[in-house]
Amino acid sequence: MAFGIFGLAILFALTAALYASVGFGGGSTYIALLALAALDYRALPIIALLCNIIVVTGGTIRFQLRGLIDWPKIWPILLLSVPAAWLGGRMVVDEENFLMLLGLSLAAAGILLIMEPFIKRAGDGGGRGTRHWLFAPAIGTGIGFLSGMVGIGGGIFLAPILLLTRWSNSRRIAATASVFILFNSIAGLGGQLAKSGLGGGGEAVLGYWPLFLGVLLGGQVGSILASKTLPEIWIRRLTALLILYVAVRILWF
Repeated sequence: MAFGIFGLAILFALTAALYASVGFGGGSTYIALLALAALDYRALPIIALLCNIIVVTGGTIRFQLRGLIDWPKIWPILLLSVPAAWLGGRMVVDEENFLMLLGLSLAAAGILLIMEPFIKRAGDGGGRGTRHWLFAPAIGTGIGFLSGMVGIGGGIFLAPILLLTRWSNSRRIAATASVFILFNSIAGLGGQLAKSGLGGGGEAVLGYWPLFLGVLLGGQVGSILASKTLPEIWIRRLTALLILYVAVRILWF
């Protein structure tokens, strides 16, 4: 088991390095890897959300220092997404339904990763983005609730929507996704721990400290190197293939 956990930590570190370079936390891939490792399903969202928080905290600080975070535009998205993520984390879901929801969420995330370059080109077509005041709270609530339930930050769903609606330019959308992942991961983790505590899924997390060390180191490396060794589009495609593979395994079996 020792080799298994440290091997998993290396994969987590690589995932964190890749995602940190593009402003995401990597929650969907952490969940996929944990599902492949056949961990207690109750521990999956707790571990993934903790890893998200570790990775995107540095990214959010970096975006803030570069002046890319538009707080007046972001807070309407966070207004309802944060309590929704907490409520999602609090939801008691049995193993079968959790795995079904997780499989569908991973499938959607994988498809979005593959489609994102096309979505980005569509969003760069010009014109004004949406101005309806309900837009930001609505997408924040839906994505936040789902994120809290399955243990992902939600940025992988939010970014394509913002690109399609021409909410802002790509760099500011990446910054927005980073902030969104951070706040919703914290809220979702709070809901998950309030539901299970250390006597449920939380207790199993304590033995997986190498994973947290791995994403801490990997996230720093990704931030510094900005993943120059592999084009971003290939990073997304390879990640999407992994996520889709795990989604099919979960839904099939």
